[in-house]
Order: sequence, then C-alpha cells, then structure tokens
Amino acid sequence: MEKKAKNQSKTSSYDESKIKTLSSLEHIRLRTGMYIGRLGDGSNPDDGIYVLLKEIVDNAVDEFIMGNGKTIDVSIKDNSVFVRDYGRGIPLGKLVECVSVINTGAKYNDEVFQFSVGLNGVGTKAVNALSSRFRVVTVRDGEFAEALFERGILKNSRKGRLKEAQKNGVFVEFTPDEAIFNSYNFDLEFVEKRMKTYTWLNTGLTLNFNGKKYISQHGLLDLLNEETGADNESGECLYPIGYYKGERLEFAFTHTNNYGEEYFSYVNGQWTSEGGTHLSAFKEGFLKGIQAYFKKDYRSEDIREGTIAAIAVKLQNPVFESQTKNKLGNTDIRGVIVQECKAATEDWLFKNPEAAKKLEAKIIANESLRTELNSVKKEAREAAKKIAIKIPKLKDCKYHLQDGSKGGLSTIFLTEGDSAAGSMVSSRDVWTQAIFSLRGKVENVYGKKRAAIYKNEELYNLMMALGIENDIEGLRYGRIVIATDADFDGFHIRNLLLTFFLTYFEELVTSGKIFILETPLFRVRTKKETRYCYTEKERNSALKELGRSCEITRFKGLGEISPKEFGQFIGGSIKLVPVSIETLKKVPQVLGFYMGKNTPERREYIMKNLVTDVE
Repeated sequence: MEKKAKNQSKTSSYDESKIKTLSSLEHIRLRTGMYIGRLGDGSNPDDGIYVLLKEIVDNAVDEFIMGNGKTIDVSIKDNSVFVRDYGRGIPLGKLVECVSVINTGAKYNDEVFQFSVGLNGVGTKAVNALSSRFRVVTVRDGEFAEALFERGILKNSRKGRLKEAQKNGVFVEFTPDEAIFNSYNFDLEFVEKRMKTYTWLNTGLTLNFNGKKYISQHGLLDLLNEETGADNESGECLYPIGYYKGERLEFAFTHTNNYGEEYFSYVNGQWTSEGGTHLSAFKEGFLKGIQAYFKKDYRSEDIREGTIAAIAVKLQNPVFESQTKNKLGNTDIRGVIVQECKAATEDWLFKNPEAAKKLEAKIIANESLRTELNSVKKEAREAAKKIAIKIPKLKDCKYHLQDGSKGGLSTIFLTEGDSAAGSMVSSRDVWTQAIFSLRGKVENVYGKKRAAIYKNEELYNLMMALGIENDIEGLRYGRIVIATDADFDGFHIRNLLLTFFLTYFEELVTSGKIFILETPLFRVRTKKETRYCYTEKERNSALKELGRSCEITRFKGLGEISPKEFGQFIGGSIKLVPVSIETLKKVPQVLGFYMGKNTPERREYIMKNLVTDVE
C-alpha cells in the first residue's frame, strides 16, 4: 500500500506547473543537436563549429548565386570567425530580426532567393544563439546598420551613414560559445577543403580564406581532378573524366581500379552525405546511358564497380530530411534527372570513343571478376556451414543499425586476442556493443583481389559479422572501432585492418564509420583520487598535481585493464579517433607505403611516428 501511495504521489505531481514554453533562443541552446547535429571539439569535419561557419558562408554564397558579389572574404583567428560578402546587404531596418528571430528572412521569397540551401530561416539565428559573441554589420548604398549579441541576446545596435565609401554587403563576426562546445579548435585543413568545395560548386566565385585565394572555372570537373589526382601522373583514373553541365544539373564521372563506389552529391551547394533522390536518379540515368551507348544489357554492379562521380542539382524547393540537410527527399525530380543523365552520358561517350573503349574494358573486367568471385563465395559459404552456424569470435549485441535510433548507437569493437576481448565482454553494454576477437595479425591484403577475403577464414568471418558482403548498405553497426594495444604489434594489426577496409570497403572509411579506440596508457592514483592519462604529458601533469607519492601503472595491453575500469573507457566517456582519408588519390600511396614492400624507410617511419609511447 505504501509503495502504491508513493507511485500515486509521483503521478499527481504532473500538472500545469510542469509545462514549459521555451523561447526560440532557449530551445536552440537546450536542444543544440536538432539544429547543428553533433557538437564535437573541432577534430571531426562534421563537428558543430564547422556547421556554424557553413551557415554564415552559405548566406554569402546565396548572394553570389543570385548574381550579387563575386568575392567572399573569410578568416579565422583565435577561434573567432570573420565573413564578409559583397552582395545586396540585409535591409537596414530588419537587421536585428533577420539574425535573431526564427522564421524571419527573405529566403521564403522565390523572387529574392531561387536556389538557396537555407530555406527554413534558422541557420544564422542558431549561429547567433550558440556564439558567446556575434556581431553583424550590413552596408547598403552608403548607410549601415550594426548589431552586437552575446549568446543570442541583443546588447547593442545602431544605424547611420558611413564616413568612408564601402561596397554593399554583410560582415559577420562570431565566436562559438565554449559553454556549449567546451574546449574546441578549428582545424584549418577542414576549413580549406570547405572553401574549395564552395568554389567547385559555384564556378566564378572567388573565395579568400586567411589570405589564400580559391577559384574554380570547371566546377565538378575540378572536384574530381582534386579527389582522384587525374591531373597528375600518379592519377588513378582509367579514362579522362566525363563532364556535363546543364541549367540545373551538373555531374562528372570516371572509373578507377579501386573497389566499391564513391559519390559526392550536392543540392544547392549543400553536401548531401546520405544522398537522396538526386543521387539515386543519377545512378539510374548513368546506367541507362551506358547501356544505350553499348547496346548491351550490362548489369548495374558491373558498371558501377570502381565508379567515382560527383553530382550537383539546383532546386527551388528542396525538401531535406533534417535541419542538417544530409539527404534529399524530393521525389518529383527523379524522372527529369534520370532522363537528363542518360542523354548526357550517352552523348559524352559518342564524343569520346577512346574513353568509351576503356570504360567497356573496365565493365568486362568487373563482369569477369564477379563471376570468379561468385565461385569463390560458394566454396567459402560451404566451408562456413561446416564450421558453425554462428560466426566464431563474435559476441553480438541486441540492437543493430537497422533497428532505428537505438541501432544507430550500435558499435562493434575489433579486439586483439582473447584477453582484451575478455575485459570488454565483461564490461560492455550488451544492447549496443559487440566484440569481434581477432586471433592475431590478420592477412596483409595489399594488392590482392577481392577473392582473398573468401580464402581467409578470419577476414571472411569479419566481413559476414559486419554484414557487408554484398555492399555497405547491409552494415549492421553504426561504428566500427579498432581496439588494439598501444605497442608495435598493436599498431601493425591496426594497419592491417585499415588496409583491409581501404582495399575492399573504402566507403566505410570515407563515410566516417571507422574509429580508433583511445585507451589510457597510464593510471596515476592516490588513496583519494585516480586519474587516467592518455599521454606522457598528461601523466607528468597528474604527477605534478597529485604529488610524487602517487602509484603509477603503465597499461601495456588492453588485457591488463580490469573489466570495471574498461567499463569507463567504452561507456559514456569513450574516446574515439575517426579514421579519414582527405582525398581518394592518397589511398594507393598510403597503402603502398605502409603495407607494400618491407623497406627500411617504412620501418623507420613507423617506429618514429606510430610507436612514440612504447617503452
């Protein structure tokens, strides 16, 4: 009875007084992820500080798209961002509302902005709300208006006439709020890549970043040149890049000897990392154009294997699946894109017969490889049936990537041996964390055909555990985490695994699915306090603060960390380093250096750069 009364008390406390109405500013700061996705510290190109930068630069680019101002100046200093465009300038009397009141702006008016990404009137307001300092100045025909905000709250505003002549446009200065983003730093390499992308998608735009000028005259052709190194002798393209530019559709394509496919898709200058209608329509049109030219019913997988392509479309009313605009949802454009891509691909092949011959040779080679692979697959599956129905060495979790929001948290750890796996199995979250234990050093697959996977039991089981035998669409986990020891053998196994992924499943890397688990190298503790240190510098700092009488433990292997401790490092405080390749053209060189012939130069480099903490 007493328990029932307590439950009734809890239920009755839910009344009108518990209902809250948040202002737009409060909502943005409380539910930041809804507006900019992840927060992060700047170590990942998808972190929130880069989204803030993008929102402001997008507005400047929108002015260029509408024919106003051909130059944008961007600079970053001491974690503050400065952006100046030379467009029409925000109307003076509406400056404060346009940067602070949600659903206020001119981008709902097709006469003013026809192909804008920021159609929801939120972007700049989110930057304002999430900045410790946000200053905006608009200049129009010799007059100006200025407003200064702190964390979205207006502190000062003024209007007047300029003492000296200035070009029309908008100047924005902001500093991301450390109360939201904690300790962060802008990685200028990430920003430079964004600046290049803006120019690739907007031919004729000059973008000055920290004193360096970026400009493109050939759009997506320049993008693929950069990504594949097609303009260098070491470029991977099998034939010159195909290119088409229409009024609202632009695409470029070629093939390489790499496994899988790689696509860069954009809508109104926005990178749609998850593709959408425009990308699927391009793939269909590309397939039909090639089939029509060769008058052969080649299979789609044989045509698409080794493809690298970029596509950009301009739409008046794009429909995205989230505020971060990762996937296009418009269905009415599919038929138009399919037909235009088909006609343009077929036309390009007619005009480039030598390239067409090389493309057909690639398709035939893919066809032959697929036939060979099917035979090897059959043998591997028969062998797997004899071993066991379940995948050996896999401790699976309950939720997988296909299980909605909970599945999005699913993680598989690739561990080195049974000792490390034992600690993880005891401390993991069985709902979202799976463990795959490796026997030791996996096979070096550098330079080998895909059939090598099916001839190696461990690699085959790993592929099946991940669910990527046919393509990465079947991936069962949201994150693949390499968890090896911080010693020479551990780094070697890490490199072997990365070689496996980059050789056969490159898209897992380029789509940000693979991570390295950081575990502490040292434990420094007194009777009252315990600190875990990831570097020698952190260890020395802890020693200085806690005193020389501390007990210091050096973890030489993951198996030495107790399950109780390990629970902290793979739980809420997990530290993951994303694995990324800046451009595809670097993949062959990277693999060739690390996993090719065992040269003295390679050994020396690995010892100096990868094993700095080994004692």
